[in-house]
Amino acid sequence: MSIQTDLQSRSGGVCELCSASENLTEYEVKPAQNIGSDGYALLCENCIQQIEEPKAMDPNHWRSLNDSMWNEVPAVKVLAYRMLFRLRNEGWPQDLLDMLYLDEDTKAWADAGAEVFLEEKVIHKDCNGAILEAGDTVTLIQDLKVKGAGLTAKRGTAVRRISLDPNNAAYVEGKVDGQHIVILTKYVKKSNK
Repeated sequence: MSIQTDLQSRSGGVCELCSASENLTEYEVKPAQNIGSDGYALLCENCIQQIEEPKAMDPNHWRSLNDSMWNEVPAVKVLAYRMLFRLRNEGWPQDLLDMLYLDEDTKAWADAGAEVFLEEKVIHKDCNGAILEAGDTVTLIQDLKVKGAGLTAKRGTAVRRISLDPNNAAYVEGKVDGQHIVILTKYVKKSNK
């Protein structure tokens, strides 16, 4: 049986990441693992384009990973992990990453191909140099006037479940007094929960 036939049968004729049913192609998950069809995924053109061209990525397209990350096929799990990792600054993918379990070999395979994503990573640090992650709680270290909102965020205010600006390490976002605001990282200190 050919790999293409095996993939069609295994997937039910749909993309194994987003469930699209048109323009499907076998996609080898690099680095190759020599495990036959378990080293491939059946993907649509849209998924392949976004995997190979990060600038063309539509984060909402990848909400389907909420279902496909539970697939038992190693190649599909690896791709789901890599895409969630790439999108982790969006907030919701980090929650899925926290739930995703990969055995030791699959995790090593996923990490081996995710090296390119690490180079793209923007690292957010608080005023003390502690690394901030999406979902962290931070405390303001000084009073901040919020432009356009007519309020002053007081020193000591806890900002819970922050999100990170994927393009600028100097900015985080969160809610203060019900207002969604952008805060400079030099004015926050990471809280220990």
